[in-house]
Amino acid sequence: MQRPQPGEYAPYYDRYVVLATSDPLLQLRDQRRDVMDLFGGLSAEEAGYRYASDKWSLRQLLGHMTDADRVFGFRAYCFARGEKAPLPSFDQGVYVEGGRYDARSMPSLVSEFLAVRQTLIELFDSLEPEAWARMGTASDVQVSVRALAFIAAGHAEHHLRVARERYQRPSS
Repeated sequence: MQRPQPGEYAPYYDRYVVLATSDPLLQLRDQRRDVMDLFGGLSAEEAGYRYASDKWSLRQLLGHMTDADRVFGFRAYCFARGEKAPLPSFDQGVYVEGGRYDARSMPSLVSEFLAVRQTLIELFDSLEPEAWARMGTASDVQVSVRALAFIAAGHAEHHLRVARERYQRPSS
């Protein structure tokens, strides 16, 4: 799949598009294992860890990744089907707060992520070639279905890197 070009997505998403591999669908699949490896064996205490007081806990980070997959998937679904109505923005802070992720167990959050990710993969697998180029408006900016696949893969990659680099507890 060819990388999306500038104009197929908002410049804000460059930071995610560059983290997507040349095969974002394979990357989306591989990230399921990465999520299980990083989040699957955490204790309740570890899942609540924040590397700074104003940062999300690991539960909230994974909840945000799930929220983003839902939003990117819904946008891709709408635009692939030919939706012309503009779609709203999503305020990640409001979604994380509303998700009450810190009140949930990490196993339930991992399970939910994997289920949502699977539906995203199946959506992308089902698309006809012409659907990838379809454009729609989200957050007042034009975006292609193809760009949404790269954005979803790169967004998850960004947060997986943050989890690996910033959420490692110092040795006691």
